[in-house]
Amino acid sequence: MSYKEKFEFWLNDDYFDAETKNELLAIRNDEKEVEDRFYKDLEFGTGGLRGVIGAGTNRMNIYTVRKASQGLANYIIKNNGQSKGVAIAYDSRRMSPEFADEAALCLAANGIKAYVFDALRPTPMLSYALRKLGCIAGIVVTASHNPPEYNGYKVYWEDGAQVTPPHDKNIIGEVNAIDDYHTVKTMDKKEAMDKGLYVVIGKEIDDSYMEELKKQIIHPEVIKAVADDIKIVYTPFNGTGNVPVRRILSELGFKNVYVVPEQEMPDPNFTTLAYPNPEDPKAFELALKLAKEKNADIVMATDPDADRLGIYALDTKTGEYVPFTGNMSGMLIAEYILRERTATKTMPANPALVTTIVTTNLAKSITKAYGVKEIETLTGFKYIGEQIKLFEQTGSNNYVFGLEESYGCLAGTHARDKDAVVAVMCLSEVAAYCKKQGITLWDMMVEMYEKYGYYKETQYAITKKGKEGLEEIAAMMEKLRNNPPKEFAGLKVKKFIDYKADKAINFETGEETKSGLPSSNVLYFDLENDSWCCARPSGTEPKIKFYMGVKGTSLEDADEKNKALTEAVKAVL
Repeated sequence: MSYKEKFEFWLNDDYFDAETKNELLAIRNDEKEVEDRFYKDLEFGTGGLRGVIGAGTNRMNIYTVRKASQGLANYIIKNNGQSKGVAIAYDSRRMSPEFADEAALCLAANGIKAYVFDALRPTPMLSYALRKLGCIAGIVVTASHNPPEYNGYKVYWEDGAQVTPPHDKNIIGEVNAIDDYHTVKTMDKKEAMDKGLYVVIGKEIDDSYMEELKKQIIHPEVIKAVADDIKIVYTPFNGTGNVPVRRILSELGFKNVYVVPEQEMPDPNFTTLAYPNPEDPKAFELALKLAKEKNADIVMATDPDADRLGIYALDTKTGEYVPFTGNMSGMLIAEYILRERTATKTMPANPALVTTIVTTNLAKSITKAYGVKEIETLTGFKYIGEQIKLFEQTGSNNYVFGLEESYGCLAGTHARDKDAVVAVMCLSEVAAYCKKQGITLWDMMVEMYEKYGYYKETQYAITKKGKEGLEEIAAMMEKLRNNPPKEFAGLKVKKFIDYKADKAINFETGEETKSGLPSSNVLYFDLENDSWCCARPSGTEPKIKFYMGVKGTSLEDADEKNKALTEAVKAVL
């Protein structure tokens, strides 16, 4: 059907409710809006759905959520997993509880038990819960750090990680095979509960999750020693982190935890935030104001579904708070864990630290220093989760830590996705360790730079909305793929890797080998002097991202090299 035919179908078919039809009637004369809502189905990507809330096939609504759930149900039944059930969590966004129920009732109508949290919960708690309950799959309704008009639907498999091959492609196939909304099942909520197909979960999962987190603490005695003195400012960005973060810090003994009042309670409009993303410095405005009032040692923010953590730490020399990238905070935790596990002789045999291809090269230096294996995966924490599963299956390594540059990390194997609650806990312990030594987290970061080198990373993103935008992004990738530059900012390209074509070309020798990782639309340029850049279209937003990293001789030198590399990338485009 054409987009106009789809529009008329939604407007006239009895399957769609009056509220949906009224919304569509209001845009009937806006040709561009009608086209944007119906020119395609909202893509069920390798992680699930994400899009603007509204009526239409290219929007997040109860009908697209039901359809996705029916496709998932069909796949579960084909794999004989219906007896195991599916765990479902949701965040504070508009329509999140409703979408969670739609998913649960579709599954229930297919004879699959749904375990639904009694209130909003972080994404990592869904990852934990589905394994704790022995489920075949999990769903979390969230748009993570996207603007308030968005919502999303992420699918997890029984290992606790977001779906990876072959499950991701197979589920997509099942969802795309549904071309008649009338075949999508649902049922009454009371009937589902009476039949034991809709089960509410909560406190028992919370309690066991907390106990798992505490296992990652290395020096509880250090926390106890500085508990009266250390000051922490925290903001959940009106999302799911408020309750679990405050609980874990309280139970560990931290006494001075100040929460930003305007961002404490759930707010689907994120009234005080233009963009609820801990990567955005503007989002920290209220937190930094509170930090200065309280003279806080550390400022932390979790995104709405509490899988990402952003921090600022006090620089006592200037009295200012310094922002940390995800690479910086992740490396602080990593170095602390490796150093202290080694010192206390609690490092497991064959330890491994897992990163992605766009994570800082500082990880290589740190793992080398402690004799820990570093394993790189494609971008996306699900691939890090997949490595944990492989370690358990093969016994090859023991996971000690994993991180990606986008403000996500995981200590422990209780979850198989990035976990900002455990990250807050770990960084608070590191901050306590620093406090006891009379230094700050920023001082420790500078010490790391002095020891390993001034590794700095940056990003450059181009947003292109709509159908035309997707075509422009595709054209950019093809230009780089077909005519890869031989240098950027005077740095020669040593190796060019096209992960989609599964090839790596050594520009110094001309030798061509395999990329070594699964197929993905990503291009990587390994440069001289421990520098690199990478091009990757976003899987969740209408943008193309360029990741870059350099190694400098000082903070200023690294910044200059990053600027030059960014300008060189812009020039190529």
